[in-house]
Amino acid sequence: MKRVYITTTLTCLVILGALITCFRLLNLSGGRESLKIGFIYDNDESTPYTYNFSLAKDAVQKKYGERVEILSCSNVLDEEMEEPLRELAEEGCDIIFFNGYSELVMELAPEYPGIQFCQASYMDMSDQTVPANYHSFKGEAYQGRYVSGIVAGKKIEEMISQGIISEDEAVVGFVAAFPTSEVISGYTAFLLGVRSVVPTAVMRVRYTQTWSSYALEKSAAQQLISDGCVIISQHTDTIGPAIACEEASTQKDVYFIGWGQSMSEVAPGTSLITSRICWEPYILGAVDALMANKEIESVVSGHIHGKDISAGFDKGWMEMVDLNQQLVASGTEEAMNSVIERFKRGEVDFVFSGDYSGTDPEDPSDTIDLRSAYIENANTSYPMFHYILSDIITIEK
Repeated sequence: MKRVYITTTLTCLVILGALITCFRLLNLSGGRESLKIGFIYDNDESTPYTYNFSLAKDAVQKKYGERVEILSCSNVLDEEMEEPLRELAEEGCDIIFFNGYSELVMELAPEYPGIQFCQASYMDMSDQTVPANYHSFKGEAYQGRYVSGIVAGKKIEEMISQGIISEDEAVVGFVAAFPTSEVISGYTAFLLGVRSVVPTAVMRVRYTQTWSSYALEKSAAQQLISDGCVIISQHTDTIGPAIACEEASTQKDVYFIGWGQSMSEVAPGTSLITSRICWEPYILGAVDALMANKEIESVVSGHIHGKDISAGFDKGWMEMVDLNQQLVASGTEEAMNSVIERFKRGEVDFVFSGDYSGTDPEDPSDTIDLRSAYIENANTSYPMFHYILSDIITIEK
């Protein structure tokens, strides 16, 4: 009997060893044990845009633990991209993510065919021929901007009903970096969200001509507040506009709508809500794809345009953060959730739509009539709406 037990035990050990060997062979042939991942940021994590992007890095680390080694470079200007890119490539990174807008990434990618380069999109990719190992991606930000506009509109509606302002004083301000289509698309969607609640609302825009300058952004917000704007939002990278609102609120009624990172800590008395692009679905999906030795576009869930991917609320690529229940108007949460559900169902043609016309600021002959709806991100992840709507948007000098 003892020999039977010994034989049975040995047989089990042999079978177990064989199973472990088979598992390892299958894993090696069908996936990877580990990855080295690089991140290159245009700023550091003290700025909302980079902080928001870095959350995806943290999500990768949390999911894969010791199976991934993450290297990162911060404060990399677009024109200085080459050196850190080559350093990460030489360090043996399997995939590198970029939140900057440098064309050098696409140009240098063919030199490292074994590395996947994934960049937040910075131009229309619909007619671009790109290297096989280059990918671009971006959340459909106009959706979050429109929902933010509804939150702002409900607050303005409340201020009008309480006699704090008149309908003619329904003015929102926007601190913008550059007059690119990405920025114009965002603030236009924001205003159209406001006007879906308060049809008389108009917007004043001030450009800083830089993505990241606390002093310039704060100053631009202060000027907009002085010009009568009762709600301020931004497409720039610092907390300057939020601070301007918080400081001004001791003298007048003014509120703030955030972008990228919650401003509830720095502007607790004025911050109503923040919309953010969730970079995690794409970046986690891309890492999942490499772990499984699959094409990124076959794994990431989104709207695929070749090597370019976008998505909105429907795929979890957009998120509304920190709705301030103590400040927002009654009915705000229900109103915004109703629109978010429409986006999740794939309804998008109501945003850039209505009795509006606009003009390309760079080409007066290029105009648009929104009685026929414009569909943003239909063919590319980069926002392409670039028209200044007549009569309701003023660009301040």
